Amino acid sequence: MAQPQLPVSLFAGNQVAPNTPQVALTSTTLSTGNSANNTFVMSASPTRNRRSTTEGYKPKLITTVGAKPACLVNASVTYVGKDEIYAFGGFDQFTDEVYNHVLRLNLVTRQWNLVDNYGDIPGVRMGHTACLWQGDKLLVFGGENEHRQHLADVIVFDLKTAHWNQPELHGPTPRGRARHSAVIYDEKLYISGGQTGHDSVLDDICFLDLKTWTWSRTWRFVPRYDHASWIWNGRIWIFGGINDEMEKNNEIWWLDLRGSPGFETAMNYGTVDRTLLSSRHRFANLGSTSLATGSTGYTANSSIQSSSLGPSRSPYSTAPGSISSLKFHSSPNLPSQAAGMHFHVFSSGCMLDFVTPAELSCETSLSSLELDVLRWQKLADGKDMYNSNYRWHYCTTNAEGTHAWLLGSPAEPAADGNGVSPGEYLSDVLAIDLRKYGILGNELATDPRSKLPSSDANVTSHLTGIGADLSLTFDKPPESGSGADFIVTADPDDLEDIISPTDESGSSTAVAPVSQPIHVHRLILHARWPHFARLWSAQMAEFHSKKMHIPEPYSAVRAFLFYLYTDSIAPHPTNGPTLNDVAGMLVMSNIYDMPRLRLLCVNRLSRELDIEHAAIIWERAGTANEEWLKRRAAAFCLNNWGKIVRTAGFRALGPLAIMDLCAEADVDSRVVGGEELELLGQLNRPFATNRKRSLGSAGVLTAGEEEGDDEVEDDGMDVN
Repeated sequence: MAQPQLPVSLFAGNQVAPNTPQVALTSTTLSTGNSANNTFVMSASPTRNRRSTTEGYKPKLITTVGAKPACLVNASVTYVGKDEIYAFGGFDQFTDEVYNHVLRLNLVTRQWNLVDNYGDIPGVRMGHTACLWQGDKLLVFGGENEHRQHLADVIVFDLKTAHWNQPELHGPTPRGRARHSAVIYDEKLYISGGQTGHDSVLDDICFLDLKTWTWSRTWRFVPRYDHASWIWNGRIWIFGGINDEMEKNNEIWWLDLRGSPGFETAMNYGTVDRTLLSSRHRFANLGSTSLATGSTGYTANSSIQSSSLGPSRSPYSTAPGSISSLKFHSSPNLPSQAAGMHFHVFSSGCMLDFVTPAELSCETSLSSLELDVLRWQKLADGKDMYNSNYRWHYCTTNAEGTHAWLLGSPAEPAADGNGVSPGEYLSDVLAIDLRKYGILGNELATDPRSKLPSSDANVTSHLTGIGADLSLTFDKPPESGSGADFIVTADPDDLEDIISPTDESGSSTAVAPVSQPIHVHRLILHARWPHFARLWSAQMAEFHSKKMHIPEPYSAVRAFLFYLYTDSIAPHPTNGPTLNDVAGMLVMSNIYDMPRLRLLCVNRLSRELDIEHAAIIWERAGTANEEWLKRRAAAFCLNNWGKIVRTAGFRALGPLAIMDLCAEADVDSRVVGGEELELLGQLNRPFATNRKRSLGSAGVLTAGEEEGDDEVEDDGMDVN
């Protein structure tokens, strides 16, 4: 049967996101020191040098062909797998029509199609949520119809048969709402917040048991709409959105679901929901949060509260379980919340904030909030991801959390001169591989160690299952009874300390120094290392000698082999790996084409990037062709240049590497003195002196601190 044509009514005017934030002026904070005679490396200018802008990963821009749907407001856009994105409903602000069309985009053919759908076809709606359920169904809840009535119905769309089904529901039906959040976990659909019209913001939370189709009772949580929500680590989290004072908020809230009788089944600690994220990402948020961590520079000056919702107009009682919130005031890595279009999604234990161009020019980025430590990191500059001539209106991710897609259109009028702007349609898709930015994905990030013993033989080990047992046999000589039957050698860690043997004439011989032997098991290497399996099958020299030399540093090779035994690169009390080892393993993952190990290394190196190891990480990332990590480490080095050049890692770089690292600075960069910085108004000494007193007023002084302390490190943060 021929595919139906998209109705003319779907082609509408250019979408203008409601409540678009205004541009705010931003300034670059320069590093400061303790003396006006110190020197400083200026931050890179807004324009990167030509060499760096052409290197590294760039998200793929996909332009659709054929008929394109109008860029509707408050539709639901969901990636459903198999390279397909479904859009449902939405409001056409130019014709004042609300739709119930089902649209499908095939990312391979780049074609939009209007889906012929059957069954209990739902009425028109906007501001609803659509969650992927069981991998082949869309679960739609709520929304607002053409009469501005707020709905509380649940309808299921079967992606295989294109049939709608409206299940019979039981229990107390929650209030109708739009622009709420919804997330599925453990066969429950959790609904939070939303809007009911007349400036009424809901502050409730409830869930629908998808096994019995029974609604739970409703509890009071936090008033929000246009927010994002997700479930991780036994908690439901809420970020961003607009509060009951009609202000874009800067807080993150979480409700502990574990062991709460009201939520019936206790949540599994340490697990991540792999299937569903919030489908509401329409508004920028104004702030974010994290715990204070001293002088790392990663976290904001924060205020934290627990179960402190304040006076309530809600008829419901407070939700069971611990309720906490955190509010960011400032942080070097906090994305600008006053401008740009923000999309918030969850992946791998992190909340990702895509700050995309708005109607006016603004600073854009991709940042992550690590939920385990509530720390912000800037993963990429917007100029390396987004074209400033495009506007993005929707964001969706896959269930694994490894890819994201932004849907939008060019902002400029079409070249045909007819005055019709391409922004009237969902004409373009920006496909983003999140693994290129060190995001593990939900499967790799799921860690069952916190809920199960590692093994019967090693209950206290930090490793899991068979890996904990095999680790006891790693690098043990055969005479110890370990069963080792293969030897691996490497280059010594410090070649400068190796004295090459000489012959009788006094000239140096050509014998290359090798490290001490590492005793391993051929079977494990064969099963876990594809390169070794190929080498062994070809019966190369190593097959006969039962020995192998890897021309990489000994500590990195040993850490690599230990990974083959344990499937982990987490720090180990005796076997590492240190960050230097992980940097070496990154090179080996590139040499031996091991994408999983590569991703683990990039993730750990990017998260633990610090002063002592930044130069080595930069050098190793370049060797491994990891341009994103290399740029990230280079920026870190330039922003902390005075400390970096005094580290052992920097001194270990070769002369050419040091020259290349210096060349990472923008061509317009220059070194200025502290006195000049003072003249520019950038060196605020009174603030540095009184910073702890200011922090005390923000409520983050820890026990034992006194306002009169003089030794306070200024990390360049401002206090609101």
